[in-house]
Amino acid sequence: MSARVRLAALLGVAIATTGASGAGVDLGTDAQRAAGKKTYEKFCSGCHGDAGDGAGLAAVHLLPLPRNFTTGKFKVRTTPSGALPTTDDIKRVIRRGMPYSSMPAWANFTDEELTGLAYYVKSFSPDFAKTEFNVAPVSLPSAPKYTKESAEKGRKVYEDTGCISCHGDLGRGDGTSAPTLLDDLGHPIRPADFTQRWTFRGGPTREDIFRTMTTGLNGTPMPAFGDALKPEERWAITDYIVSLGDGDDPRYASLLVARHVDDAIDLAKADAAFATARTARFPIVGQIMEPGREFHPPVPSIRADAVYDADSIAVRLRWNDVSAETAGKNSPALPVPKAEEDVPAGAPAEAPKKDEGDVWGGQEEKPKATPAPAKPSEDAWGESASAAPAAAAGSEFSDAVAVQFPLVNPSGARKPYFLLGDAANPVDLWFVDLARGKAEQYVGKGSADVTPSDADDVTATAHYEKGEWTVVLKRPLRVASGPAFAPGQFVPIAFSVWDGHSRERGNKRGLTLWFSLYVEPEHVPSATGPMIQAALLALLVEIAIVAFVRRKRSHPAPSGAGRSLPSSVPQS
Repeated sequence: MSARVRLAALLGVAIATTGASGAGVDLGTDAQRAAGKKTYEKFCSGCHGDAGDGAGLAAVHLLPLPRNFTTGKFKVRTTPSGALPTTDDIKRVIRRGMPYSSMPAWANFTDEELTGLAYYVKSFSPDFAKTEFNVAPVSLPSAPKYTKESAEKGRKVYEDTGCISCHGDLGRGDGTSAPTLLDDLGHPIRPADFTQRWTFRGGPTREDIFRTMTTGLNGTPMPAFGDALKPEERWAITDYIVSLGDGDDPRYASLLVARHVDDAIDLAKADAAFATARTARFPIVGQIMEPGREFHPPVPSIRADAVYDADSIAVRLRWNDVSAETAGKNSPALPVPKAEEDVPAGAPAEAPKKDEGDVWGGQEEKPKATPAPAKPSEDAWGESASAAPAAAAGSEFSDAVAVQFPLVNPSGARKPYFLLGDAANPVDLWFVDLARGKAEQYVGKGSADVTPSDADDVTATAHYEKGEWTVVLKRPLRVASGPAFAPGQFVPIAFSVWDGHSRERGNKRGLTLWFSLYVEPEHVPSATGPMIQAALLALLVEIAIVAFVRRKRSHPAPSGAGRSLPSSVPQS
């Protein structure tokens, strides 16, 4: 940590401990707290516990564990480092929720319900009744206009303040200090991935980032920069962080389009092959259905694109990882001991697991745990965290990735079970152990029945650079055993990622649901021509109708023509 960062942290603590600009105690009325208690017991106690200690009945099933309110530690605040949050801060977090955690957004609460609930949450920590811990919010100005020049200046601030040593050169959380970061309780904690702002639990907007730069995050290595940096410097580094990502929302896809390329796909020149490909991002979730469960995988998403030539199809996969685990081994068929899977929250494990989270909103710290029924310890942000087995330096398990297809193209809407297929509908698994970088193929007939395939049709390349894995898999369009890929066809596709650092292997992995791979025809008919033809046809019909109406009006029928004579007139 640089001298400037340490100075910022000391200044933040000094402000908080001296109670600068004291805001006064705000505990609400007895009636408000009583109303808040009813709301809490109905909606919150199941996770956070009746005593607010994070030991609710559902806590053992949640990763990360619910926050322990009795500690008085809150990470998302508008107050200086070390200070308690305001009532509005607590209300805002309840209203917005905490992205990528088990804390949902409670948008349906009325303001009265929300206020009472915030006051009741305050009652769990005696610190809220102490004037010295209730500090006025810091000044948070409105965001100026984002400019490229500001972001460029922010890069220099990013380097000068030492952010690069934790968050990495490109903000992927892979800095040189990242593997050694600890929270105040001595638990490992990962820095944020700035390229995926939607995972920030404090919010992804420029205002949210500026607030965190100003107030810091209590109990973590992330200090407050409110006094160490001028406002314009904080806005500059905010803009630089924003420039590292591609939006506040992940814009998850449901379709991967494989585009045709004229030249034969050369894995040695993959970047050129994928130059015109359309990238899609897919969410990764934990495998919690089958033995070997992983409740909160460290990789939240994966990006994919695909191309095909006259003979082959290739899929490129990219995801961020704090480190490349290229020692050890991995396989979709490796067993996970039941003793490891059945470790409840708050119980000891084989080894203390390193946090899969970040200081701005990723997954929380898995702390050193004590045997149940002891209360689980808190993480750096005031949330109880779960214990789980983890890897130390030099994991016995490597990073790995797989693409999954039905073994036979489905004729209808039904797909195999997305967890590695089933006996009636097996899957074709293209797997790459990144310690070896070689593609392997498996046939899955269920999570407990994954066997190596006799096929040897898939080739792969892989490399890791600046916090990002890139893996390209290639296979002929048609093979003796496995799905065929033809232009105009939709094929179900799913993905799995194993993080060796977190001891993921076998069923302990992050995965996706089924999505669709569409093999786009080489020549896609343009919609412009048919649209112009339809418009011209409509115009001609309209002109004909107008001409017909005008002609009728300009040549009226003779007066009496077509009329019958009165009955009194003699007929000839």
